[in-house]
Amino acid sequence: MPFTLATWNINSVRLRETLVARLLEEETPDVLCLQECKSPVDKIPREAFTALGYPHMVARGQKGYNGVAILSKLPIEEAGAADHADLGHARHIAGRLANGVTIHNYYVPAGGDKPDRAINEKFGQKLDYLTAMRDTFHADRPEKAILVGDLNIAPREDDVWDHKKLLKVVSHTPIEVEHLAQTQDAGGWVDVTRADIPQGNLYSWWSYRAPDWDTADKGRRLDHIWATGDIAQAAHSSRILRDVRGWEKPSDHAPVFATFDL
Repeated sequence: MPFTLATWNINSVRLRETLVARLLEEETPDVLCLQECKSPVDKIPREAFTALGYPHMVARGQKGYNGVAILSKLPIEEAGAADHADLGHARHIAGRLANGVTIHNYYVPAGGDKPDRAINEKFGQKLDYLTAMRDTFHADRPEKAILVGDLNIAPREDDVWDHKKLLKVVSHTPIEVEHLAQTQDAGGWVDVTRADIPQGNLYSWWSYRAPDWDTADKGRRLDHIWATGDIAQAAHSSRILRDVRGWEKPSDHAPVFATFDL
């Protein structure tokens, strides 16, 4: 059963309901994973998405912050929601498709501005969250699973616009990259996007602070699609919809897509 999956940090699902609807209508992914929904679950505009052919949803939400949701054309049942590092945040939801594939949708903490947990609590929370993810995958190694989301780390040199300039900037520091690598290794996860597009600069986020974001192109690849080794070879057709970053009143993230022949 081939299916196409997309992940997108929407930065308020209610504020950008029309953008979600446009993506669903124009691109018709079978599954859309959203992060930073900033909404209680009962306030997500589910009826509008159902009308577009997405009647299934699993989600965790909270008012004004965080929040993750999986919208699906295909039947999906909830398969858990972890509170890593005991932060009390709505940052993870898992759903299982009828073919047995489990989809994990994550919104890893951004980490604040200073890459030093001694003076920045948020950076410590980010590292602790990744450590808890790693330990979870060590304890219960996933199989037939896909992990997507805004992981808030650009791990490779060509995942950022300037590697040397960003080495001390949160999202590309060596300690974050190492924590992400340990998390990936613990679950045997394969970076599907880079398996498909192994070379060249690739970004999914451009700051709101740059009004000429497209021309300046100072981006980072913060949004990821991973798969466990047993199904990674079934993935193909990876792409990042850069143009979506230029839609009216956009999120600062662009959607990332992949198709799985399973």
